Amino acid sequence: MRYYINDNLDSVELQPVNEEKDLGVFITSNLKPSAHCLKSTAKTKTIIGLVCHDSKTLDRADFLLIYKTYIRPHLEYCVQAWSPHLTKDIQCLERVQKAATNLVSELKNSAT
Repeated sequence: MRYYINDNLDSVELQPVNEEKDLGVFITSNLKPSAHCLKSTAKTKTIIGLVCHDSKTLDRADFLLIYKTYIRPHLEYCVQAWSPHLTKDIQCLERVQKAATNLVSELKNSAT
């Protein structure tokens, strides 16, 4: 099926896309949240790397402040719209959370 839009008496064909970003959420043609999950976890891993590089040791209070301010918003942004219901997406998000808690020596053993 082809779609056209009229532009100054010319008819322009609209090209199909497999992925679109709208309000910060990646929508795919199959409506699965995997693309958004992968991109949000990649961004979060970058932030974890920066935190790990800047500070060698974190106590629990500093970690909670950093986690609530910089990490969790990327993982939870607009979760009502993309709702990670696939097991692989949930595990992907949980791996990032586990990596974040491993930054604190007090929380390493309790992250299982």
